[in-house]
Amino acid sequence: MESFKGEIVTLLADATGLGADDVEGLLGTPPKQDMGDFAFPCFTLAKERKTNPAALANEFAGKLAPSGAVREIKAMGPYVNFFLEPATVAEDTLSRAFREDIDYGRSSDGQGDMIVIDFSSPNIAKPFNIGHIRSTAIGHALYNIFEFLGYECAGVNHLGDWGTQFGKLIAAFKHWGSWDDLAEKPIHKLLDLYVRFHKEAKENPALEEEGRAWFKKLEDGDPDARDIWQHFRDLSLAEFQRIYADLEINFDAYTGESFYEPMLGETVQFIKDKGLAKKSQGALIVDLEDYGMPPCLLEKADGATLYATRDLAALMFRAREYKFAQVLYVVGNEQSLHFKQLFKVIELLEFEWAPRCHHIPFGLIRFKDAKLSTREGNVIFLEEVLEKSKQLVRDIIREKNPDLEDADEVAHQVGVGAVVFNDLKSRRIKDVSFDWNELLNFDGRTGPYLQYTHARICSILRKHGEDVRADVDFTRLGEKAERALVTRVASFSQRIRNAARDYEPSLISEYLLDLAEEFNSYYANHRILLDDDADLRAARVLLADVVRMVLRNGLKLLGLQAPERM
Repeated sequence: MESFKGEIVTLLADATGLGADDVEGLLGTPPKQDMGDFAFPCFTLAKERKTNPAALANEFAGKLAPSGAVREIKAMGPYVNFFLEPATVAEDTLSRAFREDIDYGRSSDGQGDMIVIDFSSPNIAKPFNIGHIRSTAIGHALYNIFEFLGYECAGVNHLGDWGTQFGKLIAAFKHWGSWDDLAEKPIHKLLDLYVRFHKEAKENPALEEEGRAWFKKLEDGDPDARDIWQHFRDLSLAEFQRIYADLEINFDAYTGESFYEPMLGETVQFIKDKGLAKKSQGALIVDLEDYGMPPCLLEKADGATLYATRDLAALMFRAREYKFAQVLYVVGNEQSLHFKQLFKVIELLEFEWAPRCHHIPFGLIRFKDAKLSTREGNVIFLEEVLEKSKQLVRDIIREKNPDLEDADEVAHQVGVGAVVFNDLKSRRIKDVSFDWNELLNFDGRTGPYLQYTHARICSILRKHGEDVRADVDFTRLGEKAERALVTRVASFSQRIRNAARDYEPSLISEYLLDLAEEFNSYYANHRILLDDDADLRAARVLLADVVRMVLRNGLKLLGLQAPERM
């Protein structure tokens, strides 16, 4: 629709005396199809000119004459509404989508700019639980979205592989563990040790001090501590990478907290040299009281570093290494204060790139009767959730389509997709409810519903039995439902831009669900494979094929596969 928008902007600029950029900033889309394709509000201009908005809309509408793709212009209250020629819009939109295929919706908006996305970031030696799906799914979708818009992206997995908890785990391993125990299901065994440590520490508080002492040894480079820690890290990363393979997610870097440990001394010294660091009760801090925040702790009284110190070192490293246009931290909402402190310290250090640092918060994942706690051992492993989802889909396939080819692969695509989409279908800041019945509902607003709609269109095209043509009679697509589908398809690229602007993958989820619902309603009320009208059949087949392409492209952006048979 961009070319048509340009025509309207030119018309309005002449009539209103505004600049093209000002007109484009005001031009919007009406809420209902029968109100036109574009609407120009007159409120701002009417206020400046001290006149009634509706009267001004009438004045402008009287000055404007339809031309090109614009077939009608009329005032509707305080708006000037523009109606485009449906056949022209259909030809432009469907021909372009058909031609661009897998690249439909793609742009070069971000060409030359780098975006660093910090996401997933599980803790070494702890389970990759269902709670980690949020950062993983949102971050991966944002990576795909920005890359589709022409940005160069760097996905960084900032592994939680440093900190006091490793001292505790080493102490637990020394007391109750062995390498033979970790030969099978190492993460489960390490979790058992971690839970036992906290249980025993309630009765024996000296264990906490022992854990802190082991972490100090780890920081000081003690060979025994480093060797045990490295084994924990290697075992954990191997387990994590199996899960990432299942989700079809890759990272450009696995630079966890330990990677930045050698940089901590120079980072702290740099902050001292800038005059920001000071002592408080033995600890080294950056005082943020003037900004309504508690102090940012750089070092404990014993000289041990903290999470904030490592994040500061990491951020400075990323600025040097990637020279980013933006850096995004896809981390839960509960860490909002931490990132406010982090970015404020970066600002006070006078880095020019400080405004380009963004925290992308999200809500929790909720179960009806479960509260997740690693310390208590109440953990739902993500790998087990994915396997259960795939098995439930296999059961549905056996019941509804037992002869389906590649049933296991389809079950994989739909089962994994259901879990991922459940996380992305709502605004990220909201908590996500996890319910198997809702998750795998093929008739609800779910991932399987979108995948099934894609597969249904593939089935229609197979039954058509001929190549899809783009040289059709576009005047035949005159039904209201057809015009609505064309308009929806035309808005795909703008929806991707909006998702990037708001760091909000759910905007694409909502778009795809609306598109699928509109198509399924259309399909229920209109025959596509007509035997008695070849021209209308060709036009409708093209429309169906383009809807299929958009569904596939959108699902891919969200990290889902688009099966052709289900």
